[in-house]
Amino acid sequence: MTQAIPPDVVALEDYQRLAAAILPVPARAYVDGAGADGLTAQANLAAWRGIRLQSRLLCDMRGAHTGLRLFGLDLPHPFLLAPVAFHGLAHAEGEHATALGAAATGSLMVVSTQSGLPLEEIAARAQGPLWFQLYMQPDRADTLALVRRAEAAGCRALVVTVDAPVNGIRNTEARAGFALPEGLRAVNLDGMRPPQIRSEPGRAATFLGLLDQAPRWEDIVWLKAQTRLPLLLKGIMSAHDAGRAVAAGVDGVIVSNHGGRALDTLPATAEALPVVARQVAGRIPVLCDGGIRRGTDALKALAMGAAAVLVGRPQLHALAVGGAAGVAHMLTILRAELEVAMALTGRRDLAGIDETVLWPSP
Repeated sequence: MTQAIPPDVVALEDYQRLAAAILPVPARAYVDGAGADGLTAQANLAAWRGIRLQSRLLCDMRGAHTGLRLFGLDLPHPFLLAPVAFHGLAHAEGEHATALGAAATGSLMVVSTQSGLPLEEIAARAQGPLWFQLYMQPDRADTLALVRRAEAAGCRALVVTVDAPVNGIRNTEARAGFALPEGLRAVNLDGMRPPQIRSEPGRAATFLGLLDQAPRWEDIVWLKAQTRLPLLLKGIMSAHDAGRAVAAGVDGVIVSNHGGRALDTLPATAEALPVVARQVAGRIPVLCDGGIRRGTDALKALAMGAAAVLVGRPQLHALAVGGAAGVAHMLTILRAELEVAMALTGRRDLAGIDETVLWPSP
């Protein structure tokens, strides 16, 4: 059944407001919560808002469009759905509904390793392009099994999340007593070997085996040799790691601080993006997520060197409020906002967006 979208939903913040009233308190703590004090999550939003744009008037906008080509795919706009776990928290149809909404707008969806539905089932019903987000497993055989499943399912790229070898300190979730509801789990990991963790009184598991088999740079080089799919690293926030990524032979990087859910007090992605883009220097595409809530945010990211942007939490807000139609509407809003921003800054296509879109710093 198609869910009706309330007429007062005109921006992404409206979906967030309404989702807060729909989602149970523990689920909302998971979806909207962040690491520790939430300072990085707040900074992600504030940083985009603090960047000013520069208008350009009387430009020739004939034939204007938002299309791009990315890793062999022709996409109608630069908004991708970031990997988000457990869509079943927001809607009974889970990732199926999200994929349907993405396809309705020609959007690319990145399926999470921690999806609540099997990768193969999502891909079988999806009508649009998919990438697969990979958490590398303690056993290389398990990692390779996930890669082969993604290849067989028709995923067009692998996105390896590298910034969360351990979970961040999730105080908001702990206070709300969040636990996955019965019947919802990371089904793609069924049967795989978890880390071998020791136990000592008064100690957390972090340095008691949890990190012993966490991925290292040599594992990225190994993984790149195992697949012909484009390989992107998600979680790059420094020039150092951007340089290591290029040296490792990856095909792209995603500037991301995990939505502020991992290490709190990291800088906003809007701060890290130009640093990473300068280091990469056009050798591979740079993408960005973290706090993208307006078309103007995307315009600013593209001006600072991003090829595309990813949207995380808003997809679950829209899913909770409007199901597949909500996801499609949310993406339509973002694309429309980007088109207006491009029109008012005189940019006919994405290739024409550069640093001159931004108001000069004093």
